[in-house]
Amino acid sequence: MTETVMRPQPQDGSRPLPRDAVMQIHAYVAGEAKIPGVNRIIKLSSNEGAFGPPPAAQAAYAKVAADLHRYPDGGSVGLRKALGARWGLDPERIVCGTGSDELISLICHVYGGPGADILMSAHGFTMYDIAGTFSGARVIKVPEQNVTTDVSAMLAAVTPETRIVFVAHPNNPTGTLLPQSEVDRLRAGLRPDILLVLDSAYAEYVEAADYDAGQKLVDAGENTVMLRTFSKVFGLGGMRVGWGYMPASVADALNRVRGVFNVNLAAQAAAVAALEEPGWVEKCRAHNTEWRAKLAASLEAVGIKVWPSEGNFLLTDFATAEKAKGADAFLKSRGIIVRGMAAYSLPHCLRITVGTAEECGLVTDALSAFMKG
Repeated sequence: MTETVMRPQPQDGSRPLPRDAVMQIHAYVAGEAKIPGVNRIIKLSSNEGAFGPPPAAQAAYAKVAADLHRYPDGGSVGLRKALGARWGLDPERIVCGTGSDELISLICHVYGGPGADILMSAHGFTMYDIAGTFSGARVIKVPEQNVTTDVSAMLAAVTPETRIVFVAHPNNPTGTLLPQSEVDRLRAGLRPDILLVLDSAYAEYVEAADYDAGQKLVDAGENTVMLRTFSKVFGLGGMRVGWGYMPASVADALNRVRGVFNVNLAAQAAAVAALEEPGWVEKCRAHNTEWRAKLAASLEAVGIKVWPSEGNFLLTDFATAEKAKGADAFLKSRGIIVRGMAAYSLPHCLRITVGTAEECGLVTDALSAFMKG
């Protein structure tokens, strides 16, 4: 017999009430995109690719316009095969989603839920908290060391109820990266029934010699998932395409509950074409490596602390929330939008996307002027 769960209703019975877990959630706030009264906007608030989408992806998107009345391939078979060929993975163990956000949510609902604990680092991607709380689980934010995931603290925070551990690899919004030895130590220290999710949205930008986005740990057992996205280096944030590589048992579970046509027709076509664009990833990585270093050096030269980053963005530290707000307002006065970090408990910081060479120069000029008073 199914137990009836009674939820409290308004005293006057005037309206239905959402679950308590929903009302605990602070809605995700996307990076700003407009400034009233400003025509030319330099948008560096959402870590979008500096060069936009690949030409082949744009052409593929246009080509499917006449077929928009058709439902897409519900299994994203062509896209999964293309991903498998590109990265040397078994397509049957790949699940595609409406951005990796959808996969994060599915994982929380399938493996979390009421009575479960989900661990994340204190300054980790806020969608882990939102999706985990929505599932009914308790989300535990574990303190970091130097804005980097602390493996020892993470392991110490494990409870008998822990079911999922999320690690952004590298982390958003801090840009920091765990050495592979620490990732391995984390996996080895977790119980076999705890799912480790390595969210490697920025994998293509990483230069660390020992970096593995998660494939090795996925292949080594039954309890690790690697998440990836087309929103960053492939410039398809507007199409919302994410994917995960995982054990067959996890793929089977997610496929049972994901949306039937969760990746739309145009998104699948554009993503496949993006994977086939010659030299695109190499071009974008080389640009990012060069200008990430140049931008960091120029900002440090005028007295702004910059945390080390392996992503396509920098976490800049102004020491006080007041100064960070002042810098944000000054940038906006010049048409430059970056991301305030108060929602990540870093109110004294701003996150700045590494844009084009021109955009990096404009940021440098603006913040140099701000620091001079």
